[in-house]
Amino acid sequence: MASDTPPSTEFLLELTDIQAGYGRAALVLRGLTVQVPPATVVCLVGPNGAGKSTVLKVASGMLTPRSGTIRVAGKDVTKNSPQQMLTAGLSHVLQGHSVFKEMTVSENVLLGAYSVKDKSVVSDRVDFVKSLFPVVADRWNALAGALSGGQQKQVEFARSLMVSPQVVLLDEPSMGLDPKATGTVFEQVVRMRDAGTAVLLVEQNARRALETADLGCVLDLGRVHIQGPADELLRDPQLAELYLGGRPATTPTH
Repeated sequence: MASDTPPSTEFLLELTDIQAGYGRAALVLRGLTVQVPPATVVCLVGPNGAGKSTVLKVASGMLTPRSGTIRVAGKDVTKNSPQQMLTAGLSHVLQGHSVFKEMTVSENVLLGAYSVKDKSVVSDRVDFVKSLFPVVADRWNALAGALSGGQQKQVEFARSLMVSPQVVLLDEPSMGLDPKATGTVFEQVVRMRDAGTAVLLVEQNARRALETADLGCVLDLGRVHIQGPADELLRDPQLAELYLGGRPATTPTH
């Protein structure tokens, strides 16, 4: 008799040979494969139109692939809805700002736990995100709209972690932020990783993303063009010229 237990896997999230697009338009993803190990930041970089944000939409159930498979901790979730993907362990922080500005920080964060019925679990998760993001604790009762853009992004991160996801999908977290706020946001991405959460990151600032990530995937024309340890990609002269807008890094970033 077949077992319902999913096979063991070294990856929390696996997108395998994904083909996906919008409506009747040409395919955006053309046989893409991406794998995210536990407690690891994997970043997707590449030119505009390479399909980076589409990867996250497929992973979160917002866009069903035309072919290929999606697995979370070894379980096939290819046809799952966004709500089912959330239940499976994927939390998606969308591009831009998605806080409710007329609500408090606490109300925004607790929205992330609307599907969690056990109040003690919710309380434990609140303590966890407050310890991970000090600004969330400090401004817990403030209106979210009174926070800076970088602080609001940390509220979004905290909200995404309230369901104890296995993987957080981050779409352009530094968009619209000044350099100082951008630095803080990337520091918080590392803190999420260090706290045991895997992250699949799409970021317009490719060099900064690779400096933060453990692994990098360079996308071009809907496929992974090259992948490997992020610090190695940073030091690759050809990649630096094509995708990073300048000279390669000369020393490891980790």
